This record gives sequence, C-alpha cells and structure tokens, in this order.
Amino acid sequence: MFATSLCLRRSVLALAALAACGLAAAQDPWPARAITLVNPYAAGGPADNLARTLARQLESRLKTPVIVENKAGGGATIGTGYVARAKPDGYTLLISTSAGHVVTPLMQKIPYDGVADFDFIGVVANQPNVLVSNPALKVDSVAELLALAKKQPEALNYASAGTGGATHLGGVLLQQRAGVKLTHVPYAGAAPALKDVLGGQVQLAMLNLAAVLPFVKEGKLKALAYSSRQRSELLPEVPTLAQAGIANAESSTWYTLSAPHATPAPVLQKLTQALDATLADESFRQFLLSQGSERLVMSPAATTAFVQDDQRQMTRLLDAMGSLAK
Repeated sequence: MFATSLCLRRSVLALAALAACGLAAAQDPWPARAITLVNPYAAGGPADNLARTLARQLESRLKTPVIVENKAGGGATIGTGYVARAKPDGYTLLISTSAGHVVTPLMQKIPYDGVADFDFIGVVANQPNVLVSNPALKVDSVAELLALAKKQPEALNYASAGTGGATHLGGVLLQQRAGVKLTHVPYAGAAPALKDVLGGQVQLAMLNLAAVLPFVKEGKLKALAYSSRQRSELLPEVPTLAQAGIANAESSTWYTLSAPHATPAPVLQKLTQALDATLADESFRQFLLSQGSERLVMSPAATTAFVQDDQRQMTRLLDAMGSLAK
C-alpha cells in the first residue's frame, strides 16, 4: 500500500514537473531561436545585399541569429509563397517587393494571396526609378521629351530591366499620365539595358537610381526626372516627375518586411520596434543611400495600406495593358 502511494506520489510529481516545463516553454520570450529571413531573389544581387544588411541589423536588436535564405524564381513567387505557407510564429520572415506581393499575383494564378496572407511590418527600402536619356537625343527636360514624343508617336524607345517589373510598369505609367506613346524594349536586367542606352541603340531608359547614378555623374546619361514624391539627395538638381509636369506617375522598387498572417501581436510588435530602430540608424541610412534607396518610415497599418494602394494601381495599369490573369 505504502509502495503504491509512493509510486503514485512520484507520478504526480513527475507530471507536475512536466507541466511546469511545458508552461515555461510556452512562456519563453520570443525569439528563443534563430530566425529565417527569406529573400525571393538570387544570391549576390541588390535584394540579397539589402536582405543580409537588414539581417545583421535585426540580429543586433533581437539578440538572436537571423539567417538569410534565398528562394528565387517564379517572379519572386516561390520565396513569397513559401513564407505565406510558413507557421506564423515569427521565425520565418520575408523581405519582398511588389513583384511577389502584387504584380505576379495579378498576372498569374498562384496559390497564395500576396496581401491578405501576410502581416506587413514596415517598408525596408524604396528604390525610385529615374527617367534617363542618351545625350545624343538632345533633350534637356521632360517637356522637351514629351514634345518630341507627341510629334513622333512610338518612334522613341525606352529600355527597362524586364517585362512586368517596376521599371517597365513605370514607363507604362509615365506614358499613360503624359499621353504619349513610346516603344518598350525589355532586357534581362539593368546591366544589358544600360549597355544599349549608353551605346545609343535605345534613346531612353526607366531604371532604378542605383543602376544609372554612376553614368549620370559621368555625363554619359542625362537624368530627366526622378520617379518619387521628393527629389533624391544623390541627384538634388533633378526634378521629380510631378515637378516636371507629370502628376501621379511615381514608380519604384519597394522592399517590405513581413511575416505570415496571424503571427502573434507581441511578436509583430517586437519586429516593428527592431525595424524602426534599424531605419533610424545612421549607418543603415548611409547604406541605403549608397544603394540609391530611400527610407519610407511607416507603421504596419500604413505599410499595409501602401501595398494595397500599389495593388489597386497595378490592377488598373495591367488591366489597361490586357495583362491581368484571367
């Protein structure tokens, strides 16, 4: 009888110990292990450079390793879709662009919702486009370019870094807002596009600031307008498109930090605080400037509204182009 009671008492104590351990584990503060930051683009590119710099910043503030994992392909939908299906516990995050969240989902049928399946934390960086020309075109302003384009519809060519991307759609938006027709020449990236614009095979280009900045500084390209709401610190003499007379034609490659939808609110709050501290860090600001990027400091709610606004604008744009997924 005594032995039975002793065994029962030990069993109860063991169960209590296990329950206590389980409760302690459940209450472990996040993060308790490494975080994976998924980059839906290839290693070595500008997105990868940004992701790895962000990872180091988050590590220092969250006091846990942040490992960048590249899952490229499918117009950024492979990596974006992977995070959409991940467990919403704060240990799988995404740094992505309009391609994975908005453009490709609008153009193709994919197994996730680019907006509703994510909890957006903030905008990490924004890379506005720049409208540039080969000096041989002999236009010194947007007004002169538009006058020429209206006299010769579709005679002028503009290069982009690829069909469906921000540089292509930025050119389409410019044409719609200005009421002109240009001929789009898509390339497999900014480098080959620049080669032909510099060589004079194509007269114009709509490309990210980071890509064109060295050539503008050297006088090999002429910057006609900056596609953002305010002038760039790197090209203060170049007007925005709005200042040049084309309103509501801003276009850029933006990068957001997000988590799978239904991630716990306390986790999202810690991530928001870490990102806000990163954006306020002067060394990170200088890094963004070196990449031709600007800061857009937004709350999670404002970031979500920003992405939703981009989705509405891209829906109208792609519908006009006949490129929406049927």
